[in-house]
Amino acid sequence: MHLDHVGVATDDAAALADLFTDLLGASVAHEEEFDGMGVVFLETGDSYLELLEPLEGEGAIACYLEGNGPGIHHLAYATEDVEAALGRARSMGVELVDEEPREGAWGHEVAFLHPGSTGGVLVEFVGH
Repeated sequence: MHLDHVGVATDDAAALADLFTDLLGASVAHEEEFDGMGVVFLETGDSYLELLEPLEGEGAIACYLEGNGPGIHHLAYATEDVEAALGRARSMGVELVDEEPREGAWGHEVAFLHPGSTGGVLVEFVGH
């Protein structure tokens, strides 16, 4: 596995994208609305920044922002087999957020691990 992206929760994905394109020389690789969020992927070399903005007053990112404010939300690791990665985590006693892979941004298969089992870090597996 390798780092695929870092998810960042924000109230204004467009403004943050503008900042990082200027500051880091990043470029917008993909934009979509997905699961009540505006999602912007910025290409930053071998990985991406995923900027997550809630479009509705509810949902995971809206709740995250309300409780934690803007900032790093999760680390995502690319894998060829999300189910196998989940199976390995399960066998190690890691608590899963997703028991089975589901569709994520860009149409990729994804699954999350509970931060209570991963040192306080929300970890995502992304199928590639």
